Amino acid sequence: MNKPLDMKHLTVTAGPIRGSRKIHVGPHAVPMREIALHPSANEPPVRVYDTSGPYTDPAVAIDINAGLPRLRSGWIAARGDVEAYDGRHVKPEDNGFAEGQFLVPEFPVRHAPLRAKAGRAVTQLAYARAGIVTPEMEFIAVRENLGRAQVRDAMKRDGESFGAAIPDFITPNSCATRWRAAAPSSRPTSTTRRPSR
Repeated sequence: MNKPLDMKHLTVTAGPIRGSRKIHVGPHAVPMREIALHPSANEPPVRVYDTSGPYTDPAVAIDINAGLPRLRSGWIAARGDVEAYDGRHVKPEDNGFAEGQFLVPEFPVRHAPLRAKAGRAVTQLAYARAGIVTPEMEFIAVRENLGRAQVRDAMKRDGESFGAAIPDFITPNSCATRWRAAAPSSRPTSTTRRPSR
């Protein structure tokens, strides 16, 4: 059963995580977390990819009613292949036809949704097929290379590659290449048989 929601007093857990610190890597500020080890280990902090968003960044003021920062807005706008349109307001069916105190109010910040301009495809797969390396691909490359630089000299390949070219480092170009290579196998196929004539 739906419970009344007090939008004025919503809270979210925020603040730094004990024993680690949030850092941002590269020109796209990919979030990482450095986890401190016990002093007896005599080892540098372990770096991991951080998915906690701005909530664990002590330098960010959290306002749940303002929403999250739109990190990709500049990247999307720079490509010039989308257009904004008027989105619709919340309808009763979006809230399960709830009424009165059980009705969830519309989010206070309304952003205009975006759609592809006529004749344009705006997925990362479409960009990869066109040979375009996007900031999103560069972001992923930084994330995927996590830890590889630290073990590069000592790295020994395990197992059989079965002829696959496995790079030591993931680059934005290799992200695009992987998406292009995966494209044929990811296309939907029809299982409906046509009647014979």
